[in-house]
Amino acid sequence: MIRGLRDPELVLMIAGILAFLVLASLVAWIIKLRAKPAPVEPGQVPKESAVDNLIARIKAWWGMVIVFGIAIATGGYGSLVMFGIVSFLALREAITLLPTRRADHRAMLWSFFIFLPLQYYLVAIQWYGMFALLIPVYAYLLLPSVQVLAGDTEDFLARTSRLQWALMICVFCVSHAPALLMLKIPGFAGENAKLLLFLVVVTEMSDVLQYTCGKLFGRHKAVPKVSPNKTIEGYVGGGLLATALGAGLWWATPFTWWQAALMALVIVVAGIAGGLVMSAVKRDRQVKDFGALLPGHGGVLDRIDSLCFSAPLFFHLTRFYFA
Repeated sequence: MIRGLRDPELVLMIAGILAFLVLASLVAWIIKLRAKPAPVEPGQVPKESAVDNLIARIKAWWGMVIVFGIAIATGGYGSLVMFGIVSFLALREAITLLPTRRADHRAMLWSFFIFLPLQYYLVAIQWYGMFALLIPVYAYLLLPSVQVLAGDTEDFLARTSRLQWALMICVFCVSHAPALLMLKIPGFAGENAKLLLFLVVVTEMSDVLQYTCGKLFGRHKAVPKVSPNKTIEGYVGGGLLATALGAGLWWATPFTWWQAALMALVIVVAGIAGGLVMSAVKRDRQVKDFGALLPGHGGVLDRIDSLCFSAPLFFHLTRFYFA
C-alpha cells in the first residue's frame, strides 16, 4: 500500500520542488521587468525572447508538477493512469512523426488499444514476468505478423521497425517509472512513491542543470551534428550537480548516500543518451520538436526523452540489488 502524502519525507520532497518553482518564477518575473523589448521592424513579427521562453517553460513546469503531485497523492493507481496517458500521448507523437502506410493501421490499433493498456495493467497487478516480456517478445512478434496480413511489402522492414521502436520507447520504457511502485523493498514498504520522485527529480534536474552549465560555461560542442547546443561542459557540470543532488536525497530512498550517488549517476548518463538519441530522430525527420503540447518544451516526448532511457535502468538496478 503506497502511503502517498501521508509520508512526511515525500511531502518534504514535494515542498522542495514547489519552493524551487516559486523561486524560479520570481527570478523570471524580475528578469522580465528589467528586460528591454527588442526592436521590431515595421511589418515584422516579433520573435519570442529568451525570457518569454523561460516563462513559458516555468508555466509548463507548474502544470506538470501539479498533475504529478495529484497522481502521487492518489497513490499507485493515480500514477499508473498518469503515466499511461503520458505513454499514449508520446506514442501518438512518435507515430505521427514517422512515415506509415494504410497497411500499418491495424498494427497501430493493437499498439494503442491492446498493448499499451495491457502493459500498464500488468504493472497494476504486479506481474513482473509478463510485464518484462509483453512488448519485447509478444508485441515484437505480433505487430509485423499483423502488418504482413495487409499484403503490403513496400518498405516493410523499416515500417515494422519504426512501430516496434515507438512502442518500446513510449510504452515499455516509460512504464518502468510507475513500475517502481510495485517493488517490494525490505524496510521500505509503502514508501516507493519516493523512489519514483527520486527518479523524476534527478532526471529532470539533470536536464535543467546541463542546460544552465552549458549556457554559463559551455565552450566545446559535445555532438554538434546531433545536438549543436549541447556542450561537454554542460554535460559534465550538470551531470555532476545532478549526481550530487541524488546523493543529497539519499534519506528519501533505501540507498546509502554513495549508493544514491551511483544511482543518480546512472540516471544522468542514461538521460544524456536518451536526449541525444531523440535529437537524432528529430534531425532525421527534420523537425525541431516532437509536438507542441507543452509551451516552451515542445511535445510530451521532448519532455520525457531522458526518462525513457533512465527509467528502465533505474528500475532494474533497484530491483536486482535492493528488492
